[in-house]
Amino acid sequence: MSELDRLMTSDARREDSDIETSLRPHTLADYIGQEQTKKNLKIAIEAALTRHDALDHILLYGPPGLGKTTLACIIASEMGQNIRITSGPAIDRPGDLASILTNLSQGDVLFIDEIHRLSRAVEEVLYSAMEDYALDIMIGKGPTARSIRLDLPRFTLVGATTRAGMLSAPLRDRFGISYRLEMYTPEELAKITARSARILKVEAEPAGLSEIASRSRGTPRIANRMLKRVRDYAQVRYDGRITLAVAKEALDLLDVDPLGLDRVDRNVITTMMDKFGGGPVGLDTLAAATGEDAGTIGDVYEPYLLQLGFLMRTPRGRVLTPSAYEHMGRIYPSKTDPADGAEQTSLF
Repeated sequence: MSELDRLMTSDARREDSDIETSLRPHTLADYIGQEQTKKNLKIAIEAALTRHDALDHILLYGPPGLGKTTLACIIASEMGQNIRITSGPAIDRPGDLASILTNLSQGDVLFIDEIHRLSRAVEEVLYSAMEDYALDIMIGKGPTARSIRLDLPRFTLVGATTRAGMLSAPLRDRFGISYRLEMYTPEELAKITARSARILKVEAEPAGLSEIASRSRGTPRIANRMLKRVRDYAQVRYDGRITLAVAKEALDLLDVDPLGLDRVDRNVITTMMDKFGGGPVGLDTLAAATGEDAGTIGDVYEPYLLQLGFLMRTPRGRVLTPSAYEHMGRIYPSKTDPADGAEQTSLF
């Protein structure tokens, strides 16, 4: 199954754009979850407004689907400023960045998603813009070339990334504020789905919404996507009301189990059980056995299995834990010791 086709992927899909725009909160008061980040951000915003100054540059990082774009829009709204949204891959040349920066007004917010994918040449231009609010531009070529400096209005750059470790140190150091967004609890996701259901005018019982939340992998984007699918099922098969029974039937039909594992996740687990005795098995071997790309397994499927404690990385390869066998209703083979040489930071 392609990653683009998976219901449980936390990456943005085309179907998410419309619903996320309509469901997106516009104030910190309406933003559910990330309580510590909200408290710190509220203080920073109030202080900047008191000084009649722009906010420090802000870096938001964490897994996809947790609301980094939403939070950037809220920052602009709370500051009473406009926001310009772009992404790292969309800024190919320094001239593209210069065009964006010179069109900003005093206090505006520039949001760059996937900022870790900026090219080195674009980063070099961004350094002086962030630090000195100026652009150094070269005019001409050869011996007659000269540099001119253009002053920029004081703006706030909000950068978002799912891979903070891929940011260069000079760029990372120029952010005055840095927040990590954490995975959401089922209780927080239940509140989010309840709010979304009200906006979408969907009748839903708290138990039904809690069932959706518990299978959403701690990610609001997945929760809202699943809410749409369950709503469709309730309208076609029932009276349109989402109850606990309806939610369970719909999610079972979508092949999403109570822990949020889909068919691909379970295929990785059962392949390791049936063909490799629960491991250890190397990533390339596992990819060949499952028919999936090795990079996709390592970057997309493994993180959630590691988070659940179903999988361990050891120097000898991937190993399943007793929890994985218990979840799949199988007996754990005593000959396998998942703690044997376990090293969570291994790159194998």
